[in-house]
Amino acid sequence: MNYNYGSRDFLFTSESVTEGHPDKICDQISDAILDEYIKLDPNCRVAVETMVTSCLVIVVGEISSTAKVTNQRIKDIIRKTICGIGYNNPDLKFDSDSCEIILRLHAQSPNIDLGVTPTSGKEQGAGDQGIMFGYATNETEEFMPMPITLAHKLTQRLSEVRKLKEIPWMRPDGKSQVSIEYKNDKPIKITDIVISAQHDPAISNDEIKYTIIKKVIRPVCMDLWRDDIKILINPTGRFEVGGPHSDAGVTGRKIIVDTYGGQGRHGGGSFSGKDPSKVDRSASYMCRYIAKNIVASGLSDKCELQVAYAIGIPEPISLMVNTFGTGKTTDQNIEMLVKKHFDLRPASIISKLMLKRPIYKKTASYGHFGRNEPEFTWELIDKAEILKNYISS
Repeated sequence: MNYNYGSRDFLFTSESVTEGHPDKICDQISDAILDEYIKLDPNCRVAVETMVTSCLVIVVGEISSTAKVTNQRIKDIIRKTICGIGYNNPDLKFDSDSCEIILRLHAQSPNIDLGVTPTSGKEQGAGDQGIMFGYATNETEEFMPMPITLAHKLTQRLSEVRKLKEIPWMRPDGKSQVSIEYKNDKPIKITDIVISAQHDPAISNDEIKYTIIKKVIRPVCMDLWRDDIKILINPTGRFEVGGPHSDAGVTGRKIIVDTYGGQGRHGGGSFSGKDPSKVDRSASYMCRYIAKNIVASGLSDKCELQVAYAIGIPEPISLMVNTFGTGKTTDQNIEMLVKKHFDLRPASIISKLMLKRPIYKKTASYGHFGRNEPEFTWELIDKAEILKNYISS
């Protein structure tokens, strides 16, 4: 069933977090380990979860690979990742040199391998059962919802000014939140921005607010800047204690930040630390690719795609397209186009999107979607012209 939301007026809010947020540290560690294995063995099977807290990193999970990566090498990767994020100061109570690292890794279950690894006469099946979604909208040039796009740009800018020492008192942990007013289902203005930024204790609240507005918020908002935007910076008053010393972090706990900021649904499976045989990751990337091409072609103003898989079975067991009443044809017709022009079997997804490459650590902060960089092949719109021909015919 289609629902036409075209007459709706509403506020919508999305959040993002910096790479120094505890959960994002975990995502980056898990994906850095995946990158090491997939670089050496493109057919590896990796499912790695990380937890961090004050002075401690714990990594658990399953790895099956022909690559010989020692525990010491994994620990070196973990420390390098933590240092690169900016936790290289003992004053933060969590730093790359002194943190304890505990590893508990073992091989993937052979029962899973039976259904996933291709054999003679049997193609690769899905690495698990589950539902996956992809989403796209034409409200930004990234084909992403405006709230999450701006939220990511703000957290990226927070990290940028810290690393370039433009704001020398900034520390790695931080968050952003952006509220957008929509009229007739179209974004018209920013109403509220919330920034939480970890800082040196010696800096005054007035200096923090003035500097973040000047060097972070205004450069990001640019043409969207309005003097009546409500801005909250460090709403509790101070944010001196942050990172894993303040809050424990776990892989896969920022799945809405990773995707569409709450617009578009989510199947519940996280991405980081999983090799592309896990359809939680690869099929979600493919659904984004398809939805983006549909919107880029002009077939609809927005599009959500859902697929579902059974473990060990190559073909998805269901496919659903929802254009929210914005389609130039019926959703059923678009579903037929998807089946004709896109192959949703796991092996085909992996091949089409070139997912057997060490590209994953880069995806683990500031969103997996809406980034036109070489590693993000699921952001290509190379099928848009083919789909556009359907409109003209």
